[in-house]
Parts: sequence; C-alpha cells; structure tokens
Amino acid sequence: MQKFSSILIVDDIPENISALFHFLDANNFEVLVARDGETAIELIEYECPDLILLDIMMPPGIDGFETCKRLKANTKTQEIPIIFMTALSETIDKVKGLELGAVDYITKPFKQEEVLARVNIHLTICHLQKQLIVQNTELEIKNTELKTKNAELEAKNAELDAFSHTVAHDLKNPLGCMMTMSDFLLEESFSSTNTEEHKCLQHIFNSSQKMIGIVNALLLLGSVSKQEIELMPLNMGDIVYQVQQRLATMFKEYQGEMIISDNWPIVMGYAPWVEEIWVNYLSNGLKYGGQPPRLELGATPNEKLIRFWIRDNGEGLSQEAMAKLFTPFTRLHKTSIEGHGLGLSIVQRIVERLGGEAGVESQLNGGCLFYFTLPVFERQKML
Repeated sequence: MQKFSSILIVDDIPENISALFHFLDANNFEVLVARDGETAIELIEYECPDLILLDIMMPPGIDGFETCKRLKANTKTQEIPIIFMTALSETIDKVKGLELGAVDYITKPFKQEEVLARVNIHLTICHLQKQLIVQNTELEIKNTELKTKNAELEAKNAELDAFSHTVAHDLKNPLGCMMTMSDFLLEESFSSTNTEEHKCLQHIFNSSQKMIGIVNALLLLGSVSKQEIELMPLNMGDIVYQVQQRLATMFKEYQGEMIISDNWPIVMGYAPWVEEIWVNYLSNGLKYGGQPPRLELGATPNEKLIRFWIRDNGEGLSQEAMAKLFTPFTRLHKTSIEGHGLGLSIVQRIVERLGGEAGVESQLNGGCLFYFTLPVFERQKML
C-alpha cells in the first residue's frame, strides 16, 4: 500500500510511540521515531518529515519547548508544522507551546480520531500554504517578466511615437509648399490651352491636400493618446456653430441640409476635441448620406451622461459593417469619395479619453445615427 505524508513522533515513552506508530501506519502515513529532542533534530537533517508530533516532557535531555525553539530557528525546519503532545492540563504550557511556533496540541491519553483529525487538518493547511508559495513565486516571476516586456514595449512605443511625430511634422512643410505652388500654377494655367497640364496640376493639388489631411489626422490621433487635458463645461451650441463655419464649403459642395437642436445641455469635455468629433461625423454624413444629404443634430439627456447624435438619410449599414466602422484605416464605402479611414477611430479615441463612448445605430435602407456620450455638467462639483 502506498504511503503518503511522513510524520515524526518524538516521545520518550515506548507505549505512546507504539500506539501512535501502529495507528498512523494503518492510516497510510510514513512514520519516523525519535526518543528525545537531540535525536529528532539530528534525524531531521537527513530526512525531513511533513509534520512532527512532539512530547513536551522528555527528561533528562532537552524538553519539547527547547526542541521546538531550535527547529523554528532553523530555516530548513521552521516551516514544518509541530503538534505538541502533553499530559499537562495547565493553560500556560499550552500557550507557551503555541507562542514558540507550534500549530496545535493534543492531550494524553490520546483519542485516535482526534489525533487523525488534527494531523490531517494541519497537513492540508501546510500543503495549501506550500501550493500558495509556489503559485506566488510563479506569479512574481510572471509579473517580473510582464514588467520587463511592458518596459520594452513602452520604450518601443515612445520611439515609434517620436519617429511618427517627427515624420509627420517633416512631411507637413514640403506638402504645404507643394499644395501652395500647385494652387498658384492652377490659377496661372486657366489662361493656358494645355488641358492635360491643368489636370496634372489639379491632381497634384488634390493629392497634397489629401496627404496633409492624413498627416493632421495622425498628429491628432497621437496627441489624444498623450496630451493631458482638463475637462471644462462646454457650450455645445457654440461648438456646433464653429463646425458649421469650418464645413461651409463642403455643405455647399454637397448641397447638404442641417437641422440643429435649439436646446443643448451643458456637459464636461475639451472643446477642441469635441469640435473634431462633430467635424468627422458631419463630414461622413455629407459624403455618405442621402442625395442631397439631410443631417439632423440633437442631444438626449440622461442622469450621468448626455448622448449627442447625428442622423443622416443615407443607405444605412449592415451589422457586419457597423462592427468594423471604428477600426483605423477601414473604409466601408466602395465609392470614389476620398478618405483615409482614420476619422471614426479618432472619434472613438477622443470620446473614450473624455469618459464617454461612441457608436452607431443603423439598418439597411434606414440611414445611420452616429452618437457619442459625455459626462453631464454637475454645478456643485465646480463650486
């Protein structure tokens, strides 16, 4: 029969040793025996038990208290659970044993069921503690590895951010010059009869304008991730008016109609970023809405968040398309309309930084409702 945990019995009375030995052996424990404290300490150096049953009174050598004290002072043996065996009834001796590091005590004459119960309990506790130590050690190793990987990733991200920021800034100047010069040459070419030359210049101008838009979008995306801001109460009516002015030419080009709410609740946010949210939503509504586009803007109050929305009269989106909509560099519309697929991912990043969420509701042939939420302004918090 397989033996499991090992138990060391330390007692100077042969009858006690015999009774415990046969009982524990019958319950599949491996049993070791020592007649005094010194022998027990020497034996443990060669074979370390899982638990010790230690008698308190063992004349003429060191008693159980001293044996326990020495075992607990040794790093090799200090974690072994010790159960004192005593015929003493005085509480002070039991307390002293526990203070020295014993986990429990049993009183002579022994009751086999009690001995077995206490032994099994403390072996289980000891086993669980060892498992916990191993798991904690493994967790610490994994945490250290994770911290190292995170530090490496942060360093690489910082390097990549610096590189992309530098590239973006370095691109803006030559692209700006290209756009300015092509615009100038376009004006001069109106008097020219060379239509191919005019088309080439127009293509250069449009491509330069598109690339500057991508650069600006990348710079905005980077600043949203890193820039520290302070949330302030926003007048959404003023922000929407500023967006109207920015997109006036585009509204004229697409012959778009905009229906605006007269009542805008006050929310907490960062005005420059919120303006970019509306610009992206409205630009998409003009490009992909109905023909001509009809855009309705409004807000729905809530207890903690205000939901701002824009509804268009376009073809709508499938569930599959909506799932991909806020992914960077994703374009769902197979049209000739220019775009780089960054706008809605920027919207989502901004809204999340401001403590809200962005999304879309739609069905095919039913238009789209794009929305974002912002924390409601609580006047008492500002006082």
